[in-house]
Amino acid sequence: MLENPEESCGTRPRLSQARHSLGTVGSENPTGDPDNQQGRLDSYLSGFADGEGTFSVGVTRRPDLRFGFQLVPEFRVSQNSERATVLEVFRERLGCGRIVTNDRNRISDRALVLVVRKRRDLLERVIPFFVRNPILSEKRWSFEIFATIVSAMAAGQHQTRPGFEELVQLAFSMNGEGRYRRWRIEDVIGTQNPQRLHAEHLQQQVKIQSELHGDMQSQAEMT
Repeated sequence: MLENPEESCGTRPRLSQARHSLGTVGSENPTGDPDNQQGRLDSYLSGFADGEGTFSVGVTRRPDLRFGFQLVPEFRVSQNSERATVLEVFRERLGCGRIVTNDRNRISDRALVLVVRKRRDLLERVIPFFVRNPILSEKRWSFEIFATIVSAMAAGQHQTRPGFEELVQLAFSMNGEGRYRRWRIEDVIGTQNPQRLHAEHLQQQVKIQSELHGDMQSQAEMT
């Protein structure tokens, strides 16, 4: 498993040669302008992510947070372990992320994935890369929503109830419109602060006890 970025680079002694080869794909002049080679490499990586990558915003249960759920933006791109060099080239080009096994619970799954979750890396590295090298398929709509959500979270929009609900709705509009999510959108934006729910429950219990005490006292006065 390749989790340490420095270790992952060390496992491929010919990474620089691989990067050079990828940068000259389709070129009749492999020793041409370095800037042009970098442009070809970036185009290749963008196309690779178009086919094997995902821009997603997960929703995880967090009762300790204000609205009970957390939005988790993530960029990932996968490849079989025997062809993982391209993931290392991609990670080196972005300057962030980690390479891990795709599914540790499935022995038959030999795929590796480059994962970027840190918001700063997404905002300053991943999103600018794909702005410069656009996704060409319909996946570009998911990227644009993804970029909007990450930027809004960086501005603190998710910290207000209206802003949080708006971002949740955007997240659920991506990647199958929530069909494969654990939580329904009604579960997420319909959930209040768990601490407030607990307080309201206690208040209701106090009210019930008070009413019972009042009824019992009235009955005692009538006897």
